[in-house]
Amino acid sequence: MAASKARAARPSSERRVLFYSLLLALQYGAQPLISKRFVRQEVIVTSSVVACEAAKILCAFLLIAKEGSWKKIFKEWTLVGALTASGLPAAIYALQNSLLQISYRNLDSLTFSILNQTKLLFTAFFTYVLLRQKQSVQQIGALCLLIIAAVLLSVGEGTSKGSSKSNTDDTLFYGIIPVLVASVLSGLASSLCQWASQVKKHSSYLMTIEMSVVGCLCLLASTFKSPDGEMIRRHGFFYGWTPLTWVPVIANAVGGILVGLVTSYAGGVRKGFVIVSALLVTALLQFIFDGKPPSLYCLAALPLVVVSISIYQKYPYRIKKKEE
Repeated sequence: MAASKARAARPSSERRVLFYSLLLALQYGAQPLISKRFVRQEVIVTSSVVACEAAKILCAFLLIAKEGSWKKIFKEWTLVGALTASGLPAAIYALQNSLLQISYRNLDSLTFSILNQTKLLFTAFFTYVLLRQKQSVQQIGALCLLIIAAVLLSVGEGTSKGSSKSNTDDTLFYGIIPVLVASVLSGLASSLCQWASQVKKHSSYLMTIEMSVVGCLCLLASTFKSPDGEMIRRHGFFYGWTPLTWVPVIANAVGGILVGLVTSYAGGVRKGFVIVSALLVTALLQFIFDGKPPSLYCLAALPLVVVSISIYQKYPYRIKKKEE
């Protein structure tokens, strides 16, 4: 009886994962273009990140209210449990989001998206360290293919900006390096979130609220001595904002909710491969709205990414059963 119930529940869970995954791929693929179009250069990075975290909190509260699980969640809530499950990932994600905001402005959308996929290698590494989730030989090879694609993109981006040294340096130090550091941080934070949802049995929506609150506090505390803080004190929190600036902020907030759901149901590494599929969305939208076809380096790297996805999904790690 229990086995039949488990089999019946499995298709429903898989459909849910597929639905969340499709939404996440659409959001993630469109995010770089939306940010480039609607966020002006003078917008203060900290203000956009804090606003995004606040929007995540509001979305999570609404979803918890819709589920009617307020009483159960907050009856079991403790400050120690919240800090254990969400405190460190929140601080990491806050720093990661700031680095991504800088990188958005200094890389074209498709290059940013492909470089950002290096987070998969770091997610797999930290997932093994924290959860002992092993990868098959084929999966390790697939992740290596992904890194080769990222290196190819890095070289191509550094040489395609022209002969100006300042342009190349800006691309490297304000585009490539921030997104790669953000990928390391993303892998660590994603593994910590998966650990919290699977081991600590923490609700995805509650984790979103906790992490966003901690992230906002960390960012606001950093403004006391940061250039962004000085800009906020001089020009105001919403300096450079227009009504359209809220479009990428809200879209990013919804993406944060979806990331939490996909991580809880499917795991950090699978979530990463879902995000890789957003490359197709990014490339299509960039061609439609910007009229910019992918560069030769992008065209060379994209098949490596696609092949790595196929290999990773086809050859999962299998535990060898001992013969009795």
